[in-house]
Amino acid sequence: MLSIRQFPATHPLPDWRNFGVMLRVLLGVNCLMLAAALLLATELAQWPRRFVDLAAFVEPLLLIGLGLLSLGRDWLWRLPLRAGQLAVLLLAGVLAFTLGLVWNSMLPDANGSPWRATLLAIMMAALVLLYFELRAAALDPAQARARLVALNARIRPHFLFNSLNAVLSLIRARPQEAEAALESLADLFRAAMRDPSERVSLGEEIELARQYLELEHLRLGDRLTVDWQVAASVDLDLRMPPLMLQPLLENAIYHGVEPAPAGGAVRVAMTQDADALRITITNPVSKKSAPTEGNHMALNNIRERLALYYDLEARLDIEQTPSTYKVRMVLPWHKMKR
Repeated sequence: MLSIRQFPATHPLPDWRNFGVMLRVLLGVNCLMLAAALLLATELAQWPRRFVDLAAFVEPLLLIGLGLLSLGRDWLWRLPLRAGQLAVLLLAGVLAFTLGLVWNSMLPDANGSPWRATLLAIMMAALVLLYFELRAAALDPAQARARLVALNARIRPHFLFNSLNAVLSLIRARPQEAEAALESLADLFRAAMRDPSERVSLGEEIELARQYLELEHLRLGDRLTVDWQVAASVDLDLRMPPLMLQPLLENAIYHGVEPAPAGGAVRVAMTQDADALRITITNPVSKKSAPTEGNHMALNNIRERLALYYDLEARLDIEQTPSTYKVRMVLPWHKMKR
């Protein structure tokens, strides 16, 4: 089970392999360099040149440092927090001192002090670590867990209400089907009440989505058809947050299929490559339906939950044409293997 403390946003010592962490470090250090270049420039026109001079030294140091930190992330996480932070500062200092010596040997006219570069690198690394520690404190595990619970709670009433209505419509006319539907509804209830910090396998998520679609098929009949296209390369044992597929399918049915008098087809496509698991859900667009606040609320809900689990490494994109509405969810598969 995934611990809430493993979420990228809530660990005080950042996940150096996370794309969001790398992006924040790169942007933060470059912003500091811009400010330093402005202070060093005697004239405003010299600002870009000063920035380029600083970048020529800092960027190699930064990229090498991030590479080493990503390799040693697991070791750093096993250390006490302050010891891990001290190790990061020492690494920044050693790299800056070494690079300063290399620059002085390659450029005879260079008069920069390696010790000054070391001190500046340590100060810059300390500011970066302070930012991540404050960010983790603002999004501590208790708050992240509470936020997940709140987000999941906003999803539950919608599909449970619709599923219950589908069962109620069968009780008198088709009692045997209603009994089977109640068993599926019980499974949906159990899934909805699952701990939101506990991840499920992709196979379990697909099975839950199929049970939900069976209930909707009882309600809509032949007006609803679903086309599953799961590539053979997709690993069904990959772990993912619960209740990701079902809200997207509910949106596809409620906003695309149900308003159309003749119904429509929902297509679910899944592919997996070296970087990510890609899930695409496509539904028709009815002239009687239009994007609603409820639709965007569900999508924003999933985006926020993905951010808590994967930071910037997962995304949810929307592509709309006059006849189709497509939602594409991209999950980093290397973060789904455990």
